[in-house]
Amino acid sequence: MAITKIFCIFAPLEPAKPLHDAQMCGSFFYFCMTMDPKVPFPKNYSSPLDLVRLLQSRGLSIEDINEAQNYIRNIGYYRLSAYMYPFLLMPKSLHRYKPNSSFRKVLMLYRFDKKLRLLMFNEIEKIEIAIRSAIVNIGCEITGDPFWMTESQNFVNQVKHAQTIRLIDDELRHSREDFISHFKQTYSDNYPPAWMISEILPFGVVTNIYSNIKNMSIKKRIAQRFGLQISPFESWLTIVTLTRNSCCHHARVWNKQNTIRPMIPNRMPYAWISLPTDNLRIYFNLCILKYFLNIISPQNDMYVKVKSLLALFPEVDVAAMGFPQGWDTELLWNTP
Repeated sequence: MAITKIFCIFAPLEPAKPLHDAQMCGSFFYFCMTMDPKVPFPKNYSSPLDLVRLLQSRGLSIEDINEAQNYIRNIGYYRLSAYMYPFLLMPKSLHRYKPNSSFRKVLMLYRFDKKLRLLMFNEIEKIEIAIRSAIVNIGCEITGDPFWMTESQNFVNQVKHAQTIRLIDDELRHSREDFISHFKQTYSDNYPPAWMISEILPFGVVTNIYSNIKNMSIKKRIAQRFGLQISPFESWLTIVTLTRNSCCHHARVWNKQNTIRPMIPNRMPYAWISLPTDNLRIYFNLCILKYFLNIISPQNDMYVKVKSLLALFPEVDVAAMGFPQGWDTELLWNTP
């Protein structure tokens, strides 16, 4: 453990006021030691076979050692360890597995999580496209300017807008899209219109553009397109973006908590949930996706997809995902 020494010297800028007829002045110092809690990383590389033996020694049942080695080699022990964690006894720091825990069950959770990510990403694609379209079309309609997205007067925070412009410039430099190449070769404008720019920007940048819009009428109209007030709409955009990023980067989602707590709208003109649920869990994210889909794509089949996935993996603890009892009776999930 590292020890840091600190010396502090204090010297008054002017003599102190007299105290009991004595003039006090000068300087003093103190010495203290702080303990740095950081330590060097203690673990060395372990082979897949070493890791299989380690898991067995901790009580995890492994039927096929060669198969387990292969999964650890191709997926990675660290990634798989997130799916082993729910099977640990308390306190989990002891790394002892519950009775009847097996590598097969770990792989079951891993496969379920993968299918859940694919399901959500497929639905997020529809939502993302609809939100991009709403921001572009309503912005163009109200400003009367197809280039409003790159005009600084349309935004509140100029520092944030300047950063957005740098991101736009970077995307334009690296874009190989035919429509961008055609625009550069044909027109003299500094930037393409909003409907072209929105197609090459990451979704997170598009949502940041929305949050920085100065004209509240534009922001309100866009949020109202999805039956929400501005603040809840921004909050839900963040959740959709973070969920999308988790899906894109193959991150664990099934029992992961949101890093921020999404807002609950004051008014809900469309069907929503009524059963108490933890809005930090993935179930709430699924509800947000279903809410948007019910507006964007009536007759969507997300309910059927979720029910089918859960039926395919009956061993998954849906309570750990935030699903309340009777979730499938909610009007949100039964709205065609």
